[in-house]
Amino acid sequence: MTKHIVWDWNGTLFHDIEAVVGATNMVFEPYGLGSYDADGFRAVYTRPIWAAYERMLGRSLYEGEWERLDFAFHEHYHRLMLECGLAADALASLESWKDAGGRQSLLSMWAHERLVPKITEFGIDHYFTRVDGLRSATGGPKAEWMVAHLAALGVDPADVVVIGDSLDDAHAAQHVGARAVLYSGGMTSRADLLAFGGPVVDTLADALDYAA
Repeated sequence: MTKHIVWDWNGTLFHDIEAVVGATNMVFEPYGLGSYDADGFRAVYTRPIWAAYERMLGRSLYEGEWERLDFAFHEHYHRLMLECGLAADALASLESWKDAGGRQSLLSMWAHERLVPKITEFGIDHYFTRVDGLRSATGGPKAEWMVAHLAALGVDPADVVVIGDSLDDAHAAQHVGARAVLYSGGMTSRADLLAFGGPVVDTLADALDYAA
């Protein structure tokens, strides 16, 4: 029985695909690459992000190139994301799970010092028993952070459902022995999500149905 949901932020509760694609296009404009739309971006997206960049360029990154690209991406993204909001049914889903008596937390690979003010700005911080963002310069796989997140919460992974938009979320859930429900509204193509073999949904409300 699901007692606790661990939500992802970027691409899941926070609908920022337009900012991600826009920032990516700006970063790669000097390379002469054509602009991506959302579906085109999803076709090349993977984690770790540097691997997606190598897909886009068709070659390995040079020494120091990843750091320059990552810095430039975030410069653009942090400006463009100001126009983004919550997913259409994010607030209703958070409220619904709270009303059902379930607990919920937030684990993101976005910088912790930016994440906390942002969820406070949206007025949703009170829904979460714990919020963890990235506290180091590089995140790596989400799995190791999921271990620490659940340990801090003191919850049994068997009681947990992870809701996110990437295979990294699915692998993190699998790593700790939790279940995953994958959401198609974010960065990863639906085909790639389906290939994982678990449930894939088009709305967060549908994700709650699986969690329940």
